[in-house]
Amino acid sequence: MKNLQKLLKSEVGRQETTLNLIASENIISPRVLDALATPFANKYAEGYPGKRYYGGNEFCDAVENEAITLAKEIFKLGSDWHANVQPYSGSPANAAIYMALMNPGDTVMGLKLSDGGHLTHGHPITFSGTLYRAVHYRARPDTGRVDYEALYQLAKKYKPKVIISGFSAYPRKIDFRAFRDIATRVGAYHIADISHIAGLVVAGVHPSPFPYADVVMTTTHKTLRGPRGAVIFCRKELAKKIDRAVFPGLQGGPHMNVIYAKAVAFEEALKPKFKIYQRQILKNAQTLSKEFLKLGYVLVSGGTDIHLLLIDLRKTGIDGTRAEKALEQCGIIVNRNSIPGDEKPFKPSGIRIGTPALTTRGMKEGEMCLIAGLVHRVLRGESSLAIKKCVRSLTKEFPINRHAD
Repeated sequence: MKNLQKLLKSEVGRQETTLNLIASENIISPRVLDALATPFANKYAEGYPGKRYYGGNEFCDAVENEAITLAKEIFKLGSDWHANVQPYSGSPANAAIYMALMNPGDTVMGLKLSDGGHLTHGHPITFSGTLYRAVHYRARPDTGRVDYEALYQLAKKYKPKVIISGFSAYPRKIDFRAFRDIATRVGAYHIADISHIAGLVVAGVHPSPFPYADVVMTTTHKTLRGPRGAVIFCRKELAKKIDRAVFPGLQGGPHMNVIYAKAVAFEEALKPKFKIYQRQILKNAQTLSKEFLKLGYVLVSGGTDIHLLLIDLRKTGIDGTRAEKALEQCGIIVNRNSIPGDEKPFKPSGIRIGTPALTTRGMKEGEMCLIAGLVHRVLRGESSLAIKKCVRSLTKEFPINRHAD
């Protein structure tokens, strides 16, 4: 028991005293954190509201219905859209969508992993690349941007059943209208995976996929700043297929404490402060982008439109893995990342940097300028002791418990 308490205390200390620049992570509010620890965690609720396989689900039904209502409300959706709030996380949510819309062997088209796509968008080592025939479109190596005409030509050739928009490490806005047009022309479903940009979409600082997609999936953490989990939205006519694929097709009993926490996070996303927060995420990312360019770094696509940026390290003499380790030793947490043209996933040429967690702590443009300088000092091989002191000072000034909305 003492060892477990020590590990928890150590992790809390690590989060408090480091600068988290991982684009897919964030800091949940005390309300969401408390929601995860509610007695809803005790309850089995297999099935859907009004159609459970266990008794005693009166309040679970009410909570799930409220989470569905709030999920649709934050994205301003009407009765023509359906929401399923049960998926445990993004990967099983995507698996359920594919199960609902495709048969094994059907063709799925997503962005290649090294160019910014996600493992579940057809990578060969995952279910998405083994159960289905995966065809990948690319980002241009010279611009770092998706070539929509080349995408159309690929889709016309392979006739996919599903085309995925939405990415894991792509720093530019997504043209959902272009994806809709291509999907319509080749007779495919358009699935938008907005896991990274959902909060930006809610705040209206990134175009919405909903006018152009058949299905939209998002995780509930990252920019949305909720618990680890996912939501699937679909056109009403696909609701039965999606629901059956989630349960009983893929999952058993939903995690009702997590669904409760999702509802709490959706309530927070309706507050005016949430839009201010999302705008600051963008300002911080753009400030980092400008500072790294001033320092002579190459950025994939030349900058960013969203909450993340990718630094191309090929001219620095250090690869992404070495950079990640050196930065972590100084208390700066990033993740190594492939960039367009990379063919070695275990030794990528870049690092991915994001601003959601630092923005949650209250940091703004001034702090981003300082952090860019600290990253630069680490990458050029400066002693870690002085940099660690700067990191500790900054994290002390902006404690995690500041976020209490």
